[in-house]
Amino acid sequence: MSAFDYREELKKIPHKPGVYQYFDKTNELIYVGKAKDLRNRVGSYFVNESQLNSKTKVLVRKINRIAFTIVDTEIDAWLLENNLIKRHKPRYNVMLKDDKTYPWIVIKNEHFPRVYWTRKYIKDGSRYYGPYASVGMMHIILDMIRELFPLRTCNLNLAPENIAKGKYKVCLEYQIGNCKGPCEAYQSEEDYGQNLSDIKDILNGKIAVVTNRLKNQMTDAVTSLNFEAAHKLKNKLDKLANYQSKSTVVSSSITDVDVFSIASDESYAFVNYLKVVHGVVIQTQTLEMKKRLDETEEELLALAIPEIRGRFKSTSREIIVPFDIHIEASDAIKFTIPKVGEKKNLLELSLKNVAYFKKERMLQYERLNPEVKVERVLKQMQKDLRMNVLPRHIECFDNSNIQGNFPVSAIVVFKDAKPSKKDYRHFNVKTVVGPNDFATMEEAVFRRYRRLLDEDQDLPQLIIIDGGKGQLGAAMKSLKLLGIERKMTVIGIAKRLEELYYPGDQYPLYLDKKSETLKIIQHLRDEAHRFGITFHRNQRSKKTFVSELENIPGVGKTSVEKLLKMFKSAKKVKEATDEELARVLNQKQVKALRAYFGS
Repeated sequence: MSAFDYREELKKIPHKPGVYQYFDKTNELIYVGKAKDLRNRVGSYFVNESQLNSKTKVLVRKINRIAFTIVDTEIDAWLLENNLIKRHKPRYNVMLKDDKTYPWIVIKNEHFPRVYWTRKYIKDGSRYYGPYASVGMMHIILDMIRELFPLRTCNLNLAPENIAKGKYKVCLEYQIGNCKGPCEAYQSEEDYGQNLSDIKDILNGKIAVVTNRLKNQMTDAVTSLNFEAAHKLKNKLDKLANYQSKSTVVSSSITDVDVFSIASDESYAFVNYLKVVHGVVIQTQTLEMKKRLDETEEELLALAIPEIRGRFKSTSREIIVPFDIHIEASDAIKFTIPKVGEKKNLLELSLKNVAYFKKERMLQYERLNPEVKVERVLKQMQKDLRMNVLPRHIECFDNSNIQGNFPVSAIVVFKDAKPSKKDYRHFNVKTVVGPNDFATMEEAVFRRYRRLLDEDQDLPQLIIIDGGKGQLGAAMKSLKLLGIERKMTVIGIAKRLEELYYPGDQYPLYLDKKSETLKIIQHLRDEAHRFGITFHRNQRSKKTFVSELENIPGVGKTSVEKLLKMFKSAKKVKEATDEELARVLNQKQVKALRAYFGS
């Protein structure tokens, strides 16, 4: 078992694909691994330690820290793992093969360029795509390209002068339709180049561009009644529909760049760094910064970049950032803020990592300091609900009745975003006859805050009314009568779309369905409904029972109250013996009760 608490470490690790790194007590990287599910894979080292071989058990005992990087796919994790191992040579890793062992798809820099796969990356002006961690996937992509577009596979020098001299003759590939015969000038370089343009778009993941182009060509073919050509184009579209574009982590066109992103809150900032060399991520780091003053993210990122670059001795001339950090570029450094393309994909990967680390670190800090979470949630509610103060004291009203019978109203109280059940109250409605929710709400609100004012108690900062504009208007009418309508924020929540209404505002406010503010409001509403329904059922049961007993000839209200106090329920009164009933009723009343219940 390692010296540190692996259970706490596992809580920080997500169920996402990525790469994990193990460090020993001297902070030396001793192992790098990849996983489809990071938490499950890392956890297996500790949970199933008894099933590990002896060398792996030694590794586990030396683990003192775990770092990880999340990526989009398993292939991304595979490539990142390879590069980290080659870069750091961890003691417990089997060294993987060199870059040249991974295949690339190359579009050769030549007349009528060939498209083929290779393990050699040669800087001769050719365009390389990959590397592909899965040889099988690379062959699937290449085979699909060859099915879609007729290309030459020979290694002839098809310079214009050689073709003009008639040096070459078409081969079997031309006869079976896999090549259009550029060697004998049966196909022009312009026509050949149109196919290459589509191939480049496919390898760059721009499937929609190629799809739209093929759809237009198919429409033209149908219009000209060339149904055979239209059918071939339709087959191409079907193949493209099943194609998946290559990994977003690697890009052979990006040679040497640093990628930085930042996420922050009021107290902390987190900066993520990705080092990209020859199109692959070879280093990752997330730096935590404690704010001293009210620094902006631009200022913090400008401070972090030289610190991290110095730590990793980076000399990259291009630095990708999410926004302008107000540092003037020079011959030595160029700052890029990508909007689209492969560099944008790398920036989004960095942003995804920094956002996750921020979330996990904040959750960890809030678990240790619950008051921090309360302050954050209340500040978010204040912002979302456009309040001037923190809603530390919230009250929510809900009405219950059945066809106007037994109307009751309930109020629940939350303090510091949590239920304060000792402050819950319910009301038997006194002035309302029949099913009138508005009048019931009006009475309940008036009685609640009339009492708080009379007893000189603190008023809530936020009142929530379960209902739409009608119930909200009724509540405001009572608050205005008491002269306190401006002393708190009052909102109504409608059930249908969870929209929030403000007094006098024609249009509702819609909060994000996943926002903590809406979840707390929903909790208040649901708690008020639960509390109100429970009270309503009790009152209905009690009143129904009382009404039934009072129908017994000779049994008055006082006797009914004594029966309720002693026996608690109708069933127990009915099952009581004559001797037990005689403790409350006289003999004449006992006989009347027996006759009434038919016993």
